[in-house]
Amino acid sequence: MQPALPPVIARRLWQVLAAGGLVATVLYALFPDSLISTVSFLVLGIATVTACFLGPRRWGAEPPTAWLLMGAGALTFLIGVLIRPSVTEQDMPWPLVADVFSFTGYMLLGIFLAMLLRQRSSLDRHAVLDGLIVTLAAGVTTTLLLALPAAATTGRPALLSLIQGTYPLFDVIILLLIVNLTFTAKSWPLSLTALTCTMLMLFAGDFAYAIAGVGGKIYTDPIYNVPFLLAYTALGVAALHPSVVEMSRAAKAPVQEWGWQRLALLAPALILPFALLLSDRSSGTGARLLIAVTGALIAGLLLFRASSAVQAQVAAQLRSEHQATHDPLTSLPNRVSISAEIERLVTVVDPDGHDRVWVYMLDLDGFKWVNDSWGHDTGDQLVIEVGRRLRAAVAGSVPVARVGGDEFLLAYVGEKGGALHLVDDIRGCFARPFLVRDTEVVITASIGISHAAGDAARAAVTAEALMRDADTAMYRAKGEGPGRSTIFDTSMHDQVRERIELELALRQALAEDQLHVHYQPIVRLETGVPVGAEALVRWMHPERGAIPPMTFIPIAEDAGLIGSIGTWVRKEALRQLGVWRSEGIVGDDFYLSINVSPRQLSEPELPLIISGEMLRYGVPAHCVALEMTESVMVDGSSVTSRVLFELRELGVKLLVDDFGTGFSALGYLRRFPVTGVKIDRSFVIGLGVNVEDDEIVRAVVAMSHALGLGVIAEGVETPLQRDALYAVGVVNCQGWLWGAAVPAHEFAERWRQPAIAEPEMPAIASVYGRHRRTE
Repeated sequence: MQPALPPVIARRLWQVLAAGGLVATVLYALFPDSLISTVSFLVLGIATVTACFLGPRRWGAEPPTAWLLMGAGALTFLIGVLIRPSVTEQDMPWPLVADVFSFTGYMLLGIFLAMLLRQRSSLDRHAVLDGLIVTLAAGVTTTLLLALPAAATTGRPALLSLIQGTYPLFDVIILLLIVNLTFTAKSWPLSLTALTCTMLMLFAGDFAYAIAGVGGKIYTDPIYNVPFLLAYTALGVAALHPSVVEMSRAAKAPVQEWGWQRLALLAPALILPFALLLSDRSSGTGARLLIAVTGALIAGLLLFRASSAVQAQVAAQLRSEHQATHDPLTSLPNRVSISAEIERLVTVVDPDGHDRVWVYMLDLDGFKWVNDSWGHDTGDQLVIEVGRRLRAAVAGSVPVARVGGDEFLLAYVGEKGGALHLVDDIRGCFARPFLVRDTEVVITASIGISHAAGDAARAAVTAEALMRDADTAMYRAKGEGPGRSTIFDTSMHDQVRERIELELALRQALAEDQLHVHYQPIVRLETGVPVGAEALVRWMHPERGAIPPMTFIPIAEDAGLIGSIGTWVRKEALRQLGVWRSEGIVGDDFYLSINVSPRQLSEPELPLIISGEMLRYGVPAHCVALEMTESVMVDGSSVTSRVLFELRELGVKLLVDDFGTGFSALGYLRRFPVTGVKIDRSFVIGLGVNVEDDEIVRAVVAMSHALGLGVIAEGVETPLQRDALYAVGVVNCQGWLWGAAVPAHEFAERWRQPAIAEPEMPAIASVYGRHRRTE
């Protein structure tokens, strides 16, 4: 739970702490050994500890435990610094109390930095090597100049001298961690910069105390604590600034380069051990041996680092080339790679021989349904498994590539018999279910095939044409049904060109009002009077004339125009219904049935939009019915489900169109708030002639009535079909028997009087011993 602090104030707290820390530091320096200095240090320390506990939590920094440990470390450091003046002159073991708190702070600080490195995945080999070089140089320097002299100081307990000599070594360990943290950062957010300043100030304070320790003193002057106040200030800024969240995010470069910042640390580190030979601290044999060993280690690390950098650069180059030519999900070659391979095959195949280059484009049927039903993670696993099966099913000489979300491409060189045999091998990959995340998924693939003879002179053009033609053939195969394969022929080019031209014309039609809404009556069988109408879109092209919906609706779906068309049809239909109601052309219960696409039903704002449109045109909710396909219920996401329930809460009717042709199941009808079904025309055609069709329709009607759903039959064209529907209990129908869909003015002229004079219907009618519902 985040603290309830306004974001504007929370983002400025680091500035408040920075200013307060500087003020506390100045007061401490101006009034040493006074109550003011003690209070300043205490207030700043408590503020910083509080910042470590609350700041990272407020911004969601990871890992949260690390910052809690850092806060605890800052608290123990604070206690150690504040009590040191009081316990230094006491008898043993009291002087050790301050060291216990300081040592604890060092350990918590080291754990904090290690946790940050682990969270960032920043323990990089090159950074560790560079850090070891710097650490070895700093370690031998502090050991010879500070640690050993401090440990050898006489006139105080040996244990106390030994402890004072370990502080520089603690700094060396912390230095290794902070160097790794900074060396693996591609950017320097303010929090990282502030944390680095914290460490530098800590080193400065410890260095000052170490110099005093060489002279035999544990504590000399409060001014030595000024770097620690600056360190607390910087730590508080690091914890409170919003960029604290970036410190735990991996940001290392693939190859750790020797930039100028890194060389600024490495160059002195390489020189220091040898410069120590010139100091009086290296006069002893042991000191010279230590310098020699350290120098040799540094030289060895430098050579290993250089060799490792070259190897890493080569590996990074190979990895970059692999990523450029392979799919990251399946590790199969990508479009760039397979295109180059097909071009090579076209070059090497003898143009006068029997062999040809064959290209296969595969598209998974129902892949969108898998994604929508089980999620994209399951879809990705399915793609990976398909890639594995394809690669295992074909010979190693046949390249297999992933060229799209659910598209794969294969290339083969040989005669037609071998090419067709490969199609069987590909289909065999889909013969058994795919086990994905403990779920068995059954899918098929549509396959488009193209082929060409070898042509070294035009290899690039031929390769591109093969891939394009295979793609065209795949779409033809997909149009014929799932699991089909088609070999490309030149007539498909004309069809593709026609489709492209129609798509462009459809976009223009939508912009230039070439679309119109026609209305087909939905009548009550007992009276032949319309109780409603279905709004159907029509396209009158200025040159081509009327273009059937079965031609342009699939194009609109593929081109992403179905949403715009559906919105326009809905608005126009509601507007027209509002006009008819105001002019008394239709009764108060007359409704319009409007088609909605799955894409529209996936828009969370749809209920609110429709509610506003009904209010705008003065149409009550019970006069609006929305028709959807069965696939909406099967593929429906949680968003679609919520949209359907919200639409029903408005009072809108929800009808399942073309019922019986898709994934019909009682479970779907019970799970979603549908109010009725429309029996598809394919079942109506055989009524009165085909006994099986009679029984299917009878079963659908009985099931629907049992679930409390209304039933409408579509495609009624003959009196025989009408009578058969009436006999099985269907109340409402639509079809050419009562007229085709017509423009609004024709519909109004034909049905004005019947709609107004609609007689009262009996509640129940008995036909052949069966009961009929009033819809």
